[in-house]
Amino acid sequence: MNQPNTSLTADAPWVVVKFGGTSVSTRPRWDNIASIAATHREAGKRVLIVVSALSGITDLLKGIGDGCADLPRCMELRETIVARHRMLFGELGLPRRNAIDAWMMRLEHLLADPRRGSGAFDWQAEVLAIGELSSSTLGSMYLNALGLTTHWLDSRDYLQAEALPNQSLWGRWLSASVRVRHDPEIAAELAARGDVFIAQGFIARSGDGKTAVLGRGGSDTSAAYFGAVLKAEAVEIWTDVPGMFSANPRQVPDARLLARLDYAEAQEIATTGAKVLHPRCIHPVRDARVPIRIKDTNRPQLPGTEILWNTQSTTPSIKAISSRKGITLVSMESISMWQQVGFLADVFEAFKRHGLSVDLIGSAETNVTVSLDPSENLLNTDVLARLCVDLEAFCRVKVIAPCAAITLVGRGMRAMLHRLSAVLAEFGALDVHLISQSSNNLNLTFVIDEAVVDTLIPRLHAMLIRAEVMRVDDASVFGPSWRELAEEATSIRQPPWWQRERARLLELATTATPRYVYSLDQVREQARGLLGLGMVDRWHYALKANPHPQILRCLHAEGFAFECVSWNEVLAVRAALPDLPAERILFTPNFAPREEYRAALAAGARVTLDGLHPMLEWGTDFADHDIFLRVDLGIGRGHHDKVRTGGAQSKFGVALDEVETFRSHARRHGARIVGLHAHLGSGILDAQHWRSVHVQLASLAERFNRIEVLDLGGGLGVPSRPDDVPLDLAALGEALAEVKQAYPQFQLWMEPGRYLVAEAGVLLARVTQTKRKGDVHYVGVNAGMNSLIRPALYEAWHEIVNLSRLDAPAGELVQIVGPICESGDVLGNNRRLPACREGDVILIAEAGAYGAVMASRYNLREPAGEVCL
Repeated sequence: MNQPNTSLTADAPWVVVKFGGTSVSTRPRWDNIASIAATHREAGKRVLIVVSALSGITDLLKGIGDGCADLPRCMELRETIVARHRMLFGELGLPRRNAIDAWMMRLEHLLADPRRGSGAFDWQAEVLAIGELSSSTLGSMYLNALGLTTHWLDSRDYLQAEALPNQSLWGRWLSASVRVRHDPEIAAELAARGDVFIAQGFIARSGDGKTAVLGRGGSDTSAAYFGAVLKAEAVEIWTDVPGMFSANPRQVPDARLLARLDYAEAQEIATTGAKVLHPRCIHPVRDARVPIRIKDTNRPQLPGTEILWNTQSTTPSIKAISSRKGITLVSMESISMWQQVGFLADVFEAFKRHGLSVDLIGSAETNVTVSLDPSENLLNTDVLARLCVDLEAFCRVKVIAPCAAITLVGRGMRAMLHRLSAVLAEFGALDVHLISQSSNNLNLTFVIDEAVVDTLIPRLHAMLIRAEVMRVDDASVFGPSWRELAEEATSIRQPPWWQRERARLLELATTATPRYVYSLDQVREQARGLLGLGMVDRWHYALKANPHPQILRCLHAEGFAFECVSWNEVLAVRAALPDLPAERILFTPNFAPREEYRAALAAGARVTLDGLHPMLEWGTDFADHDIFLRVDLGIGRGHHDKVRTGGAQSKFGVALDEVETFRSHARRHGARIVGLHAHLGSGILDAQHWRSVHVQLASLAERFNRIEVLDLGGGLGVPSRPDDVPLDLAALGEALAEVKQAYPQFQLWMEPGRYLVAEAGVLLARVTQTKRKGDVHYVGVNAGMNSLIRPALYEAWHEIVNLSRLDAPAGELVQIVGPICESGDVLGNNRRLPACREGDVILIAEAGAYGAVMASRYNLREPAGEVCL
């Protein structure tokens, strides 16, 4: 990369660009940052890059702060942090790591600091700051190595935290605020030094010169502070999504990109459920009238969302519908509150005393109902119980949970009420616990039971469009839909590995078909994506997805442990990895015979029980053993009934109302429950699912004495259909981090299977015959349901192509069927393929999981063989 020789004028405009943890964790992402900064520089603008810590590093540093008394654990976390930075250092190809090693040494010195023993807040702030100081140092070195002259800044020299009235010590050091204004002297001083700078998000300096951190969303907020100080042309927040949308696109694929918003609208959308932008970052730029642009790091050509002082839109309209789950309502009723002076002051003092923030409020003469938002205070039953005891001195108390808040956001809300009749009718059939219309006329909120929100949001979004209160035809506000952007992304996405390996696959097909072919490189890529999240303490590979020995060895080399559901799976992993420590095997059987439990215990594997029978009838077998308990949280998730593993209709897990019975028998037999496990289903693409499981398990764990581990199961979905939106790993990491920060005492485990291997495998088959029956055109292949049963069993959808004619137009609508004597032997319905001929090679994609492992010799046909690339 060659930096332009032309120097900028003193009054050249500034652009502040912010990049989060996932955007600074790999070399390709840093190449994107370099390209974005260079483009701005070539356009005659000075650039300040603000970066977060590497993905997952802040959580590791927080683990040091939270576990300050456990020095061996702190040192272990430090070694992980050092390894992550050195790994990226090597990936970036930098020659000398003196600067980054200096920050790692600083972290070591902080572990020897006398303040560690007490976990002092100022010490914790210094520890947390290491993440951003290190990532910005790496970034500065790499950008300069590329030829883009970049000056490193210490944000603490420009952002000074201020003590707020009544602010706690925790808030002063770990959730600090900065008051900023445009400072021409700082802008001039930097302009005299150069054109491109890099600084840290999240950190500032306290009044006495020490380090303070800005709390959640701190890097977004830092960028906004710098934007105000420099009176920037814009602050750009670069993320993994194209901007803010009219609804959560994970729930509503037809949600529209919000091209333009004003500050107040963006604030409402951010505070009522959208996770793209932190609400705290809007205030500094609003006061300075600096626009915010939300942009997609991977697709910089997209316009994104622009947030301005005034969008010039005066017509009342709804811009977005958002939702927040996990809401708890506290209803307080008493006839004595009517005309009583100070009643609300008394009850709200109780909320303050227990550290609970109130969000929504509804009142009547004899009732006040408030909502508690889990994004600010993750609740547990003990806190609520103590609150209720205090409140009962003033009123009757009722707790209503779990609830969800659905919010309509837009200007002129009251002027549109008469046009919302269809929307209001939808709520008429539901239990609406609270309705709140904001005093600023920007939102209308309904609090309902959480169970119905996912199905309700898409209907309401469509109704708002039909009622013409959400004017999606207004191009000045609304952009393309998420579905349209996903299709565009699919069209520009890197081709799957099997396209690059087409010639090799065709050659393999000449020797034998049907045949499964696995790409170990793809397995590694999937594994490293998960390991990069950082907050999961241990990943187990669910062996049932694909137990091929080469895949097991590959994942072991990446650092994965293994989850087995049968004794034969335990034997398989031990045969492939004879030196694997027994404690790296998690045994989670279901309705298995007693002998398998005994064998696993004798082998030293970790054992999970998911029913009362083993403990009631064979309890002596588990005496003096650590065990895991799999619980059924009461609901299943997944793309098909047969992959949902929660709820009364599923055979898995101990029901919540039997957990105490299980505990009492475990105590009687001397078994120690050290882990809780829940797995609700498979094929899940909503990152918030695991947050919900995490919260529920953590809350349950606090009723136990010895819980060390929370196992959230697997079920991470793989996109199959063209319009499927891939699982957002960044969002998953953020969701897990939020709960882990609230419950740091528990290790976090997960056990993906299909996610790691599905896309790594293809099934090759040959066309045997073609047939027409009326308008139906059949293409027969030599692989059937005996090789791949997922379409027949789960109605699973796999991409299917004619590999021999991959570049030919796909002009025929066909049914792809196998040779098995069953009507259900259909691998793909209504697929567009080129004209197929006998002998053509057909490729069935996403077949690396639950393919060969579920094969049979039905009809005495041999199933497909397997080979690894």
